[in-house]
Amino acid sequence: MPPKRTRYNRIKLVLYEKEKSNGWLAEKIGVKAVTVSKWCSNVNQPTISTMYEIADALQVSIYELLVPNTFSKKG
Repeated sequence: MPPKRTRYNRIKLVLYEKEKSNGWLAEKIGVKAVTVSKWCSNVNQPTISTMYEIADALQVSIYELLVPNTFSKKG
């Protein structure tokens, strides 16, 4: 059986890198903090139009939110 792969959430990682909180992002794009929390924990995912709003608020390319910047292979 192959090892379980960890799924990293790009929104959560970019928030961390930018030293921003879920509450900050929620306020910037007009949603509840619990909504951002659900996105960051992969319970729900934002629409593509919301992804553009998130990218704009975080001042990153939408590509950075959708595509991991590193790939690692084990074994």
